[in-house]
This record gives sequence, structure tokens and C-alpha cells, in this order.
Amino acid sequence: KQRRGGHFLIGEKNNGFDVLYHNMKHGQISSKELTDFIRERATIEEVYARSMTKLAKSAGNFSQLGTFAPVWDVFKTSTEKLASCHLELVRKLQELIKDVQKYVDDQAKVHKKTKEEVASTNGAVQTIQTTGVALQKSKENYNAKTVDQERLRKEGATQREVDKAGVKAKKATEAYKGLVEKYATAKSEFEQKMAETAQKFQNIEESHIVHMKDIIQSYAQSVDETHVQIGEVHTEFLGNMENTSVESLILKLAESKGTGKERPVWLCVMFCSNSFYSSSDSEDEDEPRKFRVEIKPVAPNNGTHQSRATIDELKASIGNISLSPPTTVRQFCIITVHSFDLSLSLSLSIPHNSLSLLLSLSFFLSLYRSPFLFLPLSGTSRGPSPVTLASQDALPIAVAFTESVNAYFKGADPTKCIVKITGDMTLSFPMGIIKVFTSNPSPAVLTFKLKSTSKLEQILPNQTLLFSDPSQSDTNTKDFWFNMQALTSYLRKASEQNPAASYYNVDILKYQVSSNGIQSTPLNLAVYWKCTPTTTDLRLDYRYNPESMLCPGPLSNVQVLVPVDGEVINMQSLPNAVWNSELNKSLWKLSDISEKSDNEGSGSLRAKFELSDGPSTPTTLAVQFMSEGSTLSGVDMELLGVGYRLSLNKKRFATGMYRTKI
Repeated sequence: KQRRGGHFLIGEKNNGFDVLYHNMKHGQISSKELTDFIRERATIEEVYARSMTKLAKSAGNFSQLGTFAPVWDVFKTSTEKLASCHLELVRKLQELIKDVQKYVDDQAKVHKKTKEEVASTNGAVQTIQTTGVALQKSKENYNAKTVDQERLRKEGATQREVDKAGVKAKKATEAYKGLVEKYATAKSEFEQKMAETAQKFQNIEESHIVHMKDIIQSYAQSVDETHVQIGEVHTEFLGNMENTSVESLILKLAESKGTGKERPVWLCVMFCSNSFYSSSDSEDEDEPRKFRVEIKPVAPNNGTHQSRATIDELKASIGNISLSPPTTVRQFCIITVHSFDLSLSLSLSIPHNSLSLLLSLSFFLSLYRSPFLFLPLSGTSRGPSPVTLASQDALPIAVAFTESVNAYFKGADPTKCIVKITGDMTLSFPMGIIKVFTSNPSPAVLTFKLKSTSKLEQILPNQTLLFSDPSQSDTNTKDFWFNMQALTSYLRKASEQNPAASYYNVDILKYQVSSNGIQSTPLNLAVYWKCTPTTTDLRLDYRYNPESMLCPGPLSNVQVLVPVDGEVINMQSLPNAVWNSELNKSLWKLSDISEKSDNEGSGSLRAKFELSDGPSTPTTLAVQFMSEGSTLSGVDMELLGVGYRLSLNKKRFATGMYRTKI
């Protein structure tokens, strides 16, 4: 407190000022030590996150053979999300360190200003201390001279000796009296200034302690949020493992190996032309070249014919093939398709090289999703192999934007919805591009523009591969260009590690999308619980929110997982849900949700649970869905310069941690 008697202000030997001043300086030491502690915690979290990322990559590299293989994807995804939780804590702690460092700097300024303001108090302290010492000596001298005068008088000394001692005693008395008055003045000034200074020091210390507690509160909150996120990731992992049934694993194996209910169509592709390139010295460049492509199935088994729907799909797939316009020599392609009772021919114009034909056919085959067999050659070719890329060609590159929406809904209160949206941009390079890069000492610089970036609050480019100009002022676009030497080295290493791959994916950048609470969520949620000792009533309202997307698309694979305790003995639900008694969870699987759905994508899930050991405790609900063909940010990419072309632009978003609780 400011005052508890004079001794509190004065201190022992008037040293109170020195104690308070150094205590203020100790506050600066505490602030710096707290900074070091948080920084060390961030380092530990970062090391752990990187270890988890490494573990996730190792899970992704485990054997993809056998029925168990898809389970590694669940481990990989869950471990990646755990790593992301810890990296997010690192980011929060780093931001907190910035706040603490700013406080340390501001604190130093306050201390410097205070030192200047209390300089006069320090002078008063020195004055009273020196005056006090002088007063003590003067008092001792006064007592000695007075005693000496009295002694001479008693011993019968001469009058001259007594008078002489009296003069000395008088001088000592006057000096002592003067110092008493001087000390009284110094003491009054000292106490006044010490009162003011002590109040300053007290205000500084109170502010310091409050600020330090706020920092610690932010630290504790960040750690607590991370623990909640980790718990949600674990819950999601359990849900994914629950959904990974024996039946689904067997089905995935059957689908991946081409087995199933329908007999596959084997596609036999044969190119029968003499040359893929015109030769000016022997052939007419204006004469179109002909390619005949025959797609034949294997002989039907036991007379079984392919379904009409599959044939219609084949027709639609072929009809949608789009080839680049001719660049030098127009050539003519005839595609003849035989598939049981289907016979279809298609004529297309293609560029002078056959790369586009190969890519287009591959695209067609991927749409049809049938096993196929190449038998791209008869005759001789006067040009380079069609499976390679020439340095003069426009090199094909594909881009994919994948976003993750994380949302936490609090009951039915939209104002308490917390949303975080992150995204990844990935480029795919065909295998043949590596030879072009390595054989050309100066390949064309790959440059692109990131468009519609106004909703991005943070962009984290791959600093090893990308350059950008930080002074770009347009908030809606941002230009990037590649370090071609680093890109070539990266692709070369990727091909060495996986030489059989037909393309290589490169993570280009990550970004975070600015969100506006529940308005940014593609599916709004509100939950209501009613818990009694014998029953639990649950209602989950959902509403499709097209305003959250630039190009609204349907939400597919919608699943809702609800844990219910209290020993459920019976469940009634609308629409029907599945109850897992081992995990005490109910699961709804919904059809696609969009504006074209019933009630424009709005609806409710209802369930009544009969309990033997109630009441239940309202728990956190988990929701999952995905959407192909659009993103929540609206971000897009445009290639700049020459030498490259965009062959595919894929966009999708899916849920990360999507939760709601009463």
C-alpha cells in the first residue's frame, strides 16, 4: 500500500526507494524470462508436430497391398491433423511471444520515464541520508563538548579553561541545532516525494502483475484449445475406424482390383498410322493423318451383356473429349468403339503431335474407369516418341485446390460459432516434363497468378520453390514464379524415388481463409437435447448455406455421428440412423444436400433413446461432408507467360473438425 506508517516509506536507513526501484527492474527480468519459457514451449511443440508429420508420411508409405491398406489412410489423416493441432499451438504461442516482446519494450520505456520522474526523489534520499549521518556526528560532538565543559567545572579547572570549553560546547550546540532543523526539512521533503514515488512504483507493479496474468491466461487458453482439438481428432479417428467396417474394406479391395458386380470392359487401343509427324520431304503437310482407335471388350462370359446405363456412360464420356486446336498440321482421328451391343465412331481434329491425343484418351479412360490395355504402334515414326514431351511444346500442368472447413457450433446460438477455413494448392507435373527440364539449361520460367485472394487472410508459399514480390498492392491477386532450378531438382528426386509414376504432385502453398462466423459455414447446425432418467430426445437442425460458396455445389457423403451415454436399450430415429451399442453412438448417412434438396437443403434429424441408466449427458456431435468442383474461398489460378498450359483445374472442400454441442 502507499502508506502504512513512516517506516514503510522510509525503509531501513532510508533505503525504501532503492528497494522499490530495483523491484521495478526485476519486473523486466520476469517478462523476459516468461518470453523464454513460452518460446521454449513453442519449440517443443514444433519438434513434436514435425515428428508427427514424419510419422504421418511413414503411414502413407506403408504397403498399399491387401485389404487392410485403406486403414493406413485413416492413420495418416488422423496423424496429420494431430500435427496440425500442435502446429496451430506453435502459431498461437509465436503470436503470444510477439505480444510479450511488445510488452517488454513498452515496459522498458515506462521504466525509463519513471526513472527520470523519480530522479528528484533519489536526490531527496541522498540528502536525508547525508544529513542524517551529519546530524548523528553533530549530536555526538555536542554531547562530548557539553560533558567536557561540565567535567572541567566539577574538577575545579581555571575559569579560562571552563570558558574555553563553554565556547566549544556552544558551537557544538548551534551546529547540532542547525542540523536538526536541516534534517527536519529534508525529512519532510523526503516523505512527500517518497509518498508520490511509492504510488508510482505501486501502479507500475499492479499493471505489471495484471499484464503478466493476462499473458499467462492467453497461454493457458491456447494450450486448452489445442487439447480440445486433439480430443476432437481422436473422436474423429474413432468414428472413421467405426465406419471402416470389414465389409467396406472388402468392397474397396474389389473396386480397386476391378472386380465387382459388372463385368469390366477391356479396352484395346491400336494406332495404325505410318507416322505421327508429317515429313515435308516426302508427304503433303496439308493432307490429314488418320488414326483408327478400336476399343474392344473381352468375349462375354455366359452371354452376359453390359448394362445399358454403362453404355450410355461410355457414349457420354467419348462425346465429351475435348482436344486442343491444331497448331501446325491438322490431322484427323477416327475413334471406333465396340462394346457388346454398342458401336460408335467419333471424328476429332488433333494437333500435330500425338501427346494431346494420348492425354485425351487417358482422360476418357479415367472417366470410364475401366481397365485398359495399350497395344499410342505399327509402322515407323519420323518424330519423337508420343509419350515424351518436346521442349517446344506447351507443357501440360494440372492444379488442385483442396480446402478444409473446421467449425464449432454452440447449441443453437449462431453468434458462438467458431470457424476456421484452410486450403492447399497443389500442382501436378507429368513424368515427361522432367526430361524437358533436365535437357534444357534454361527452361521457361513457370509463372502464375493467384486470383480472387481478397478472402485470404494468410498465404504461406513453398519458400523452397516459389518467389513473389512482397510489394504487390492488389489485394485480389498475387503473382508467383518458380525457382526453376529448385523445381527441376525436386521433380528429379521425386522421379528417382518413384520412377513408375506418370505424374508428380508438388505442394505449392497453403492459405487461411478469413471467416465470418456461421455465415462462412456451408452447413449451419443447431442442436437440442432433452435428457431425463429414462429417455434422451435429440434434434439436430441443419441448413444448406449457398452464400458461403462462390459457386454453390452439393454437399455429398454427409454423415452425422452422435455419442449417447446412459445405457441405450432402444432408439427411434427419423430419418433412420444406425446404433452402435459397442461404441454407444448413432450414425446418420444422408443423401446429397443442396438448394435442390427438400426445403432447399434444410431439415432435421430426430431421435429418441430409451435408457436403462440415465440421464444422458449432452455430448459433442461430429458432422462430415465434402463437395467437389468448388471452394469456399473462391481462389483460382491463372498461368502467365508462355511454355505451359493448364490441363486440369480441380477444386474441392471437405470438413475437418465440424462439431456442435449444447
